[in-house]
Amino acid sequence: MTSLFKSELGKGEILALYNQKLEELNIIYQSTYVDTSFGKTHLIITGDSSNPPLILVHGSNGCAPIALECYPNLSSKYQVFAIDVLAQPNKSAETRLSMKDDAYGQWMGEVIDALALDQVVLAGFSFGGLVILKTLAYNATKIKEAFLAAPAYLANGNPLKALFKIFIPMRRYMKTHQLKYIEKFLSVVFTDRDEFAIRFLSKVFLHFDMDFTPVPVLSKKEAQQIHTPITLIGAKHDLLFPGSKAIRRAQRLLPSLKHTLLLENSKHVQNQQGNAIVEKLILNNDH
Repeated sequence: MTSLFKSELGKGEILALYNQKLEELNIIYQSTYVDTSFGKTHLIITGDSSNPPLILVHGSNGCAPIALECYPNLSSKYQVFAIDVLAQPNKSAETRLSMKDDAYGQWMGEVIDALALDQVVLAGFSFGGLVILKTLAYNATKIKEAFLAAPAYLANGNPLKALFKIFIPMRRYMKTHQLKYIEKFLSVVFTDRDEFAIRFLSKVFLHFDMDFTPVPVLSKKEAQQIHTPITLIGAKHDLLFPGSKAIRRAQRLLPSLKHTLLLENSKHVQNQQGNAIVEKLILNNDH
């Protein structure tokens, strides 16, 4: 199988940043791999094993250390399993799954079985939301509850706006290697400037074969298969997956929607304050 990393050198640079971020977190962790029929899946585990399990799912073009940095206190109440999603710039297998079938749900189910977990809380941001919704629709017998922050798969933004404000700057950077285009992209997607994101994404955009497939949305039929309690946090100024639109659609489609919150001052990627609000919701959850 051809690698999604365009060169060994590029892969080395991306994984060096991955390891740097993980060390900067200054946490006690275990790095582990589990086998699935879709390929090896890497996880970073932190927190006491006597705590309830929580699987943390990062967004597109991301990795487990970035997700752990967003919610640093989850391990005070949970044993956190931060997962490296397949076919992303991280340490898991490079098998690209379809967003149109139940492959992501099947994959997550296999990971949960391999770790021998039950009564799992799922928490995910952006593309991680799609992975979680696919999991809930596929088989949620071992899932207790789910938290979705600015999730993909509920509502998409205006494709023309996304093209001009997000994808064209991204492509221009890939062509010219000029950092001003990364800055342009990030200013639209990120609530606050993020130095690490600039360094990480400037490598990912150049050295990783990203998936530009349009993100589908949850169908009514699939939504009716979901019975797990869900808390949905939308971001008001999210150009990719508009928060108000996602909340309205979820309220209409998801019978098990327990709680919604719109972050009034947030773009797609939350800042520290936004992440703290999401984290507090998860930590104050009775388990």
